[in-house]
Amino acid sequence: MFGFVIIELEVFNQKILEEYKKLAPDIIKAFNGKLIVRGGQKIALEGNWNPERLIIIQFPSFETAKAWYDSEMYKEASIYRNKAAKTRMIIVEGV
Repeated sequence: MFGFVIIELEVFNQKILEEYKKLAPDIIKAFNGKLIVRGGQKIALEGNWNPERLIIIQFPSFETAKAWYDSEMYKEASIYRNKAAKTRMIIVEGV
């Protein structure tokens, strides 16, 4: 089963977020991850959930997704994300 990281961002500093966006793809690739969704058009179908920015990353397994998040490489990059956006993030196991 795959591990999916689902991230909701509310960006308040786009300039700092650009630094994070420069680092993140290589770190994702280092853990055999694949960006599935990164921004793009969206529409709320039910309820009032309307994230400003949504990212979904697929990893080979739940454990790999957790290892990516816990890695020193990602911790260093996430400093920029934390300075640039309010974040909600989960890892979900799926097919």
